[in-house]
Amino acid sequence: MNPVLAFVVVMAVWTVSDLVAKRTRSLVSSLLVASVIFLVGFLTDVFPDDMLASSALLGLGGVVVGFIIVHLGTLVSVEDFRKRWRTFVVGMVTVVGIGVALLVATLIFGHRAPAGYEGVASALDFVIAGTGAVSGGTISVLIVQEAALGYGLTTLAIFPVLVVGLQGLVGFPLTSLILRREARRLKAAYRAGELPDAPVAGAGDAARSRLPAALQTTTGTLLVVGAVVLVSIALNDLTDGVLNTFVVALLLGIALRAARILRPSALAGIDALGLMMVSILILVFAPLATVAPADVAALAFPLVLAFVFGLAGIALFASLAGRLLGYSAPMSVAIGLTSLYGFPGTLVLSQEAARGAGETPEEVAAIEAYVLPKMIVAGFSTVTITSVVVTSVLAAGIGR
Repeated sequence: MNPVLAFVVVMAVWTVSDLVAKRTRSLVSSLLVASVIFLVGFLTDVFPDDMLASSALLGLGGVVVGFIIVHLGTLVSVEDFRKRWRTFVVGMVTVVGIGVALLVATLIFGHRAPAGYEGVASALDFVIAGTGAVSGGTISVLIVQEAALGYGLTTLAIFPVLVVGLQGLVGFPLTSLILRREARRLKAAYRAGELPDAPVAGAGDAARSRLPAALQTTTGTLLVVGAVVLVSIALNDLTDGVLNTFVVALLLGIALRAARILRPSALAGIDALGLMMVSILILVFAPLATVAPADVAALAFPLVLAFVFGLAGIALFASLAGRLLGYSAPMSVAIGLTSLYGFPGTLVLSQEAARGAGETPEEVAAIEAYVLPKMIVAGFSTVTITSVVVTSVLAAGIGR
């Protein structure tokens, strides 16, 4: 596809999606609208399979996602991050809950294997594939696929791709509704004086950085943040993935803010931030280009089971863990639902919920300051860390 045309079409889709979100005060999430448009476009061949790649945004997103994660790290102080241990616990318990719920589904419906799934001794393979896909992202899917293809299980290898391609259609609207409920509760708490004002980044924040003025420009900031990402990649490679690139990038962002190397909200105000955000959002929709109607039809039943029982596991285990740790039920379930999409959905949905509930800039800022750090940490807890660990352990049982 012509690169300029592909770029224009992608921007048109996102413009429409953003407009719908604003007109509905985030009742309909921009991520949901964009997901539906892209899914229908790819299934009907209105959008060519190579459209996202041709737009150059897909490639750019893969490059700058680490930059945005470092930026997110600078949004959170060390003290704030230390306080998020409860969010980590809720996220980890949620992933376990997804696996338990899918195991229950297998015990009930294990005899209903899809066509093309021959030669496998146990339907527990679908539990493993479903747990990795529902609770994780690309890395978890690759772990499942490697194990499945090692036994020639092509159908099983396709299954997690379909789950990842479709899970945003489930996770985005549910999280949007739940976060809006939490945001309304927080608005009432703010008006009652029970929710503090958000920390305000003043004009003097740039002076808090120890970097010379030349490295606080747009290009200088990108240079420094890019170097941080390279360090994160190097640590990932040295540890053979034990220290995940994005987890390291987040932690370095937090540490460099604390050391006053990077200022709070490091990328805010630079000319490149808007385009970088759009490009990483395109990564969310990339799997939809691989979804074929025949694949969806062949695996429709296990897909439904994965989502229905997976969501039940999320709701039950997240709410129980959150209640024990002092979180509200909506906040707990929203944390659990991050397993369906992770970053950047955690960022966009949090911001939309705050804008939809808050009636003044102060209310919006206070709500976002409460919700956003929890959602960001939750995404790393579920998708980036726990899901990868759990899937790596379970994948050894595929085909056995």
